[in-house]
Amino acid sequence: MTTQVPRGAMPVSDPTTDLPTIAVVGVHGHGATHVRKVADLQERGLATLTALVDPRPVDGPWYPDLDALLVADPPDVVVIATPIPTHLPLASAALRAGCDVLLEKPTTASLAEHTELLAVVEETGRLCQVGFQTFGSGAVDEVARIVATGELGELTGVGAVGTWVRGAGYFARARWAGRRTLDGVEVVDGVVTNPLAHAVATALLLAGARTVDDVTDVRVDLHRANPIEADDTSAVIVETRGGVRVSAGLTLCAPVRSPARVTVRGTLGTATLFYETDEIEVTSPRGTRRIRCGRVDLLTQLLIARTHPAVTLRCSVADTGAFLRVLEAVRTAPDPAPVPDAFVEWRGEGDERHPVVADVEHWCARVADEGATFAELGAPFGA
Repeated sequence: MTTQVPRGAMPVSDPTTDLPTIAVVGVHGHGATHVRKVADLQERGLATLTALVDPRPVDGPWYPDLDALLVADPPDVVVIATPIPTHLPLASAALRAGCDVLLEKPTTASLAEHTELLAVVEETGRLCQVGFQTFGSGAVDEVARIVATGELGELTGVGAVGTWVRGAGYFARARWAGRRTLDGVEVVDGVVTNPLAHAVATALLLAGARTVDDVTDVRVDLHRANPIEADDTSAVIVETRGGVRVSAGLTLCAPVRSPARVTVRGTLGTATLFYETDEIEVTSPRGTRRIRCGRVDLLTQLLIARTHPAVTLRCSVADTGAFLRVLEAVRTAPDPAPVPDAFVEWRGEGDERHPVVADVEHWCARVADEGATFAELGAPFGA
């Protein structure tokens, strides 16, 4: 169900102040979260929300498109929460107008577009933070610290598991939802590249893979149980320049939603990050312990970086290059294979109706633990 921008969410403030001005582009659905975030920053005296950009009129200083805003009154920062194919043109326009940008994930719809956006960032000298929120997690920093101490021994692999549920309403929310292309334009809206993109990006980050060159090979095994174009049940195997294999077993067709997790495996132990709650479970010769961490908001961190040149963005466009290598492998792979009806059970009604793939949680866990695809493991639905 689409979440509408709450009326009255934008307090009135004095536009003559020197607070950074922020516009939000795409204010429905997930964009409404960004509107609330900027409104909160405004209430705390840290920024001013000056424009809402969306094809549909909303309360407040509204513009129908970004070009109209950039001509009339370019803000200091543009937050972009729009369909994936629009990311490159909108971010490029904002950067070239002298704005800094917070761009929702995934960065772009292809590796070529990622390269182009990187060039725009370099050309303009502006800041562009990408909304992989886990890059701001203190839990990611803590896992890296634990690995560096040698507590886990020699790193042997990183595995991600995401077993979520998405009903029919999720794929009906927009024309581009669940599509590989739309009207001849790349969309790439599957489980790997959108709903569970954080699992993949976080696993790559913990394996030390950020940039395009940090990835040497990607294998994907894509399937779908829903009547969509894109994948909803997939295995991803990534080889990194550092010699660490990253494996992800992901699905939107589980019987129930489970917390997504990324496990760093070493010769002496493991550290499992539950990135939705910034919690870590560490098992090593020291025993087993649970650690809860905080998180840096990426928009707030972008605002700090604007005025403190020594501050490095937590998730720059370049930092998402490794993830774009995965997205590119998904984009150029054959269409996802339909899961045979014999392995699918449909549950729920209406917008909640969703398929459950037989034993999918078991197979996703094996992908992450063993570093092999569904087909290589002999999953019956992947034969």
